[in-house]
Amino acid sequence: MNISYSLHKIVEEEICPFKEAEYSRFKFGDKFFAEKFAEDLFDGFVAQHKDLILSNRDIVILPSPYLSIPTASNFLCYYFKKELNSYLFKNGKKACIESKIYRNQTYVTDYGNLDFEQRVKLISNDTYYIDRNFIEGKLCIFVDDIKITGSHEHTVNKILDQYNVKGDFLFVYYAELTNKEIHPKIENHYNYFAVKNVEDIVSIVNSEDFQYNTRIVKYILSLDDKQFAYLISNISRKKSNELFHLAISNNYHQILEYQNNINVIKID
Repeated sequence: MNISYSLHKIVEEEICPFKEAEYSRFKFGDKFFAEKFAEDLFDGFVAQHKDLILSNRDIVILPSPYLSIPTASNFLCYYFKKELNSYLFKNGKKACIESKIYRNQTYVTDYGNLDFEQRVKLISNDTYYIDRNFIEGKLCIFVDDIKITGSHEHTVNKILDQYNVKGDFLFVYYAELTNKEIHPKIENHYNYFAVKNVEDIVSIVNSEDFQYNTRIVKYILSLDDKQFAYLISNISRKKSNELFHLAISNNYHQILEYQNNINVIKID
């Protein structure tokens, strides 16, 4: 079994079924909206797939692939898992378990403007690892924030085939672009709706519910010297140190485009 569910359907370019500003802040690390979206997503999901998740199957939940720095969808997945486990508890079922697909990313390009073929080509050089024995034969729920071209789902299915994983697979999305006449670049319209400049980034980083994710780390490390200096001078030393350690944990110090800014904040 391999099925897909999405809460919101994008059918018109001018009419967004969710609040773009909230989604944009979520994509750049505001966990308040990750929790809000997860609650809405689970309510819609369980209404449609109640029988499946109560069918006494072992359930494994997985966010979109990452190495060390979580993606925004990882926080969506975290809160979705909390909702799922609470529901399983209320129905006398055992909790789900979490796994992940490890991903060694090889590019710095933001693929929000790319079409399906361009996205698949871009990520084809990335390397992935999944613990086949851990998820074999289980009901696997892959949680992601948005389905635009299907390249993420295509890649995950390719990994599952590569590792010859047998099981039932559910792909769960907060939103999905169902009108294929709309160009995939609409994803970046949503991503950057509330992020127009470095001041917006500083505002998000200093917000109460902020936590770094892959997108905002890459964005910050790509800033020019003046913008980066402004950001560092307007966030705490603790946030700066965290940024440094996350960057090197993902081997971003080995990527030429990021090296200068990493060296600015390196810890002696």
